Amino acid sequence: MPPQRLPHLAHWGAFTAVVEDGRLIACEPFANDPKPSPILASITPSLYSDKRIRRPAIRESWLKHRHRAGGEGRGRETMVEVGWDEALDLVAEEIRRVEAEHGREALFAGSYGWSSAGRFHHARSLIRRFYFSGGGAVDQQGNYSWGTAQFLLPYVIGTYSPLTGRVTAWPSIIEHTEIFLAFGGLALKNGQVSSGGAVQHTQELWLRRLAEKGIPIINVSPTRGDCPDFLRAEWLPIRPNTDVALMLALAYEILRVGGEDRDFLSTHTKGHEALCAYVRGASDGAPKTPEWAEKICGLPAAAITKLAAQLVGRRSYITCSFAVQRAEHGEQPYWMAVALSALLGQIGLPGGGFGFGHGSMNGVGNPRPATPGPDMAVGRNPLGRAIPVARIADMLLQPGTSYAFNGRQEIYPDVRLIHWAGGNPFHHHQQLNRLLTGWRRPQTIIVNEIWWTPTAKLADIVLPVTTTLERNDIGGSSRDRFVVAMHQAIAPLHQARSDFDIFADLSARLGYDAIFTEGRNEMDWVRDIYERCAAGNREAGIAFPDFESFWEKGVVELPAPRQDFILFADFRNDPVAHPLKTASGRIELYSETIARFALPDCGPHATWIEPSEWLGAEKTRRFPLHLLTVQPADRLHSQLDFAPLPQGNKVAGRECITLNPLDASARGCKSGDLVRVFNDRGACLAGVRIDASVKAGVAVMATGAWFDPNIEHDGAPERAGTANVLTRDVGTSLLTQGPNAMSCLVEVERFKLA
Repeated sequence: MPPQRLPHLAHWGAFTAVVEDGRLIACEPFANDPKPSPILASITPSLYSDKRIRRPAIRESWLKHRHRAGGEGRGRETMVEVGWDEALDLVAEEIRRVEAEHGREALFAGSYGWSSAGRFHHARSLIRRFYFSGGGAVDQQGNYSWGTAQFLLPYVIGTYSPLTGRVTAWPSIIEHTEIFLAFGGLALKNGQVSSGGAVQHTQELWLRRLAEKGIPIINVSPTRGDCPDFLRAEWLPIRPNTDVALMLALAYEILRVGGEDRDFLSTHTKGHEALCAYVRGASDGAPKTPEWAEKICGLPAAAITKLAAQLVGRRSYITCSFAVQRAEHGEQPYWMAVALSALLGQIGLPGGGFGFGHGSMNGVGNPRPATPGPDMAVGRNPLGRAIPVARIADMLLQPGTSYAFNGRQEIYPDVRLIHWAGGNPFHHHQQLNRLLTGWRRPQTIIVNEIWWTPTAKLADIVLPVTTTLERNDIGGSSRDRFVVAMHQAIAPLHQARSDFDIFADLSARLGYDAIFTEGRNEMDWVRDIYERCAAGNREAGIAFPDFESFWEKGVVELPAPRQDFILFADFRNDPVAHPLKTASGRIELYSETIARFALPDCGPHATWIEPSEWLGAEKTRRFPLHLLTVQPADRLHSQLDFAPLPQGNKVAGRECITLNPLDASARGCKSGDLVRVFNDRGACLAGVRIDASVKAGVAVMATGAWFDPNIEHDGAPERAGTANVLTRDVGTSLLTQGPNAMSCLVEVERFKLA
């Protein structure tokens, strides 16, 4: 009997699942994918890994004493396997008890991470739908990727859609742009992934077409490797966290030579006078000259002056990677990038203006119709409570205390039960030793998971979940022109069940399964999601096949749009008829709304504010290296870290740290050495890799190694190379409360295992 060949989708690519005798034997990339990701090779071994959770399991003391067991034994005690009925009965009883004794705000519905490209079996959607159906729970808002910009940009441009949807399309940039300025670079490794799936990996194709134009491409980054060699980009090796200082100096030079577009500023922006006064130094006595910026960002004043001259009178496109705003005061470079583009009068022009994320994920700038992709509604949270996603440790450690967020004062709830489905907070969060302390405080922690991740190991109750290949689903991305049928390829392994089936059984025990399931089974939901997606596209004049035809063929391809999308083109052409959704209807270079918040760490216009940790800080006397934590090339976040591909890339058996040769030599390190990376927040082990394309004084580590603390020995270094042991758990500002991963100083020393 020939092997079965079934369509499927992952965040890192579409593929054909090849199944023989009920076993997955290969994942063949989508035929029309010009640059398939090698991460696909990790799917088959991960499916059959010994890291799979085989049966429901409960922490030994929790099984004996329930919620009175306390949290100190998490991660230390034996996990006792039980049957599904017993596990689900215990979970339902615990949810019921916590609600009765403490109210729904003591329940936390946790989920963060790219759990599945499927839109139905999407863990975050399902856990929220489950808890919302039963009366609500404390939710999360924002994200670790671009959460700072998410809460800033609506004040500045009226929307955060350039982070999630369409930005000026690549064909327009390639045809019209005369200089391309990339803050944070254009790293190819990040182009492997796209939330909701990448059927075609197009980032490299667009960048090669851009290179063929021969226009100046400027890579403003501490690492030369953030731009591929074929771009022949000019490298400006900036100090980390100082992008806004460079932008302010560019603005100073543009104003000095009269290169600003005064008509655009007067008709399309609000508050440019205050910003320009700050740039000139009239408001604070410090003109933001290239010489001023040189002392901050480490770039020669002459290079700054030259770049400003290149921008004046040319069609320019400015992009910022998501990483630029994942830092203390990360609002400022994003705000100033918009301001710089407005100053030049480029916004809304073909190939001009600004965008975000071109070097952060696949699909940014892809031409795509403005029609809906597949999606599942989760409903409204009756409780109406949510914390910023990056403030979970604060919530656990400081219940009942007040915090500022987005112009409001909120109170952290007193959470007694965490139910986590999809994602690994012991990868995403900062200062993991602090999170670990907070994680021990709730009475009960329940985790739905496929593998024994660090989060699963630190749970009281673990429920084994199927992989995407063990269920049917539908996938698609808002940045991709494809909708994909995700056929179940194999029967569920061990005793794994889908999140939907788990929550359906729990909701039945709690008396609201009719609300949660709406009487639909798996394929009913897949069909419903497809039909709503199809209807939205048909309304836009795009032909969509019926569901049966789609499911049989396995994919629907949307046509390319007839016209290139240009961000804010309508607004530029007529700002009165097409106002922005800001307070003034214009681009707010000065926000009176933010001014009224009177925040000490985010003023009413873009500003240089010195971070607590950067290469100009006093703290460099003890910790002289600025650590940048980047997305890995061989996995998605911490997904599949145990697979052969990422394990084969470890150095000295750990995640690697990349050092400039000067920094390595000063510490007596050579490639392959085992080192201890440390600061006041903790320490981890890493293997050394030396690379001259990293700026001296900067160290680089990929995130995603599975957190492996030496729990029995306080102060011992974390063993896997989990970089977020070192990063600082404080919000970017009182406005946005985003993650602060990129403002981190460390020291490195050689280490010998005992």
